[in-house]
Amino acid sequence: MTALLEVENLRVAYGKIEAVKGISLHVEQGQTVALLGINGAGKTTTLRTLSGLLRPTAGTIRFGGRAIEDLPAHRIVALGLAHCPEARRIFPRMSIEENLRLGAFLRGKIDLGRDLEAAYARFPVLGERRDQTAGLLSGGEQQMLAIARALMSHPKLLMLDEPSMGLSPIMMQQIMQTIAELKDAGTTVLLVEQNAQAALALADYAYVLETGRVVLEGTGRHLLADERVRSAYLGQGQEPIERQ
Repeated sequence: MTALLEVENLRVAYGKIEAVKGISLHVEQGQTVALLGINGAGKTTTLRTLSGLLRPTAGTIRFGGRAIEDLPAHRIVALGLAHCPEARRIFPRMSIEENLRLGAFLRGKIDLGRDLEAAYARFPVLGERRDQTAGLLSGGEQQMLAIARALMSHPKLLMLDEPSMGLSPIMMQQIMQTIAELKDAGTTVLLVEQNAQAALALADYAYVLETGRVVLEGTGRHLLADERVRSAYLGQGQEPIERQ
């Protein structure tokens, strides 16, 4: 079976500094796949490259069987690959509803009203404050808006970059519950998340990145039980993982 997303030997550089050094990963339809690693491991760079915001120096990216590594970002979104970026990147001076409408821009007005109501049903606080300026939302509410905006494009694959970053424990639980609900509904998700335990509990499969390379991979359940992962990412130490 062909994976929905296939990344082979991806390399990405910022000038002379190579941030991603030949990683390969696959995401099957309906899977939740996690990318783990400390800051600087190459996780965000990988997502930005998959969404067309950065250009790889080598390697291939296939989405739905089509090569996309040379496509502009708007074409990639139109194909069904949506990116909910780190730090949310909402439009703070626009209303909640205007932010959501922008998420559906490439689709036009087809089913727009229905999709807005679905977003408000998933995140009632957004519906209650739909005409409010988005910049007045709390951090957790802004994250809800960012996820809802990405879903407005009807993605075949949703990429989430650090959705719990900077949130209170209660709000983090709400965001993780939302991701679990999306998973149960069959949404395909590629998740970068600082909370390794929460990410692995959700993930069907996961990859551990260090200095731009995949050093470990396996099912979420397997990696949760792996002593190397527990030591490096679950609060028992910070020793690097050497690839076996």
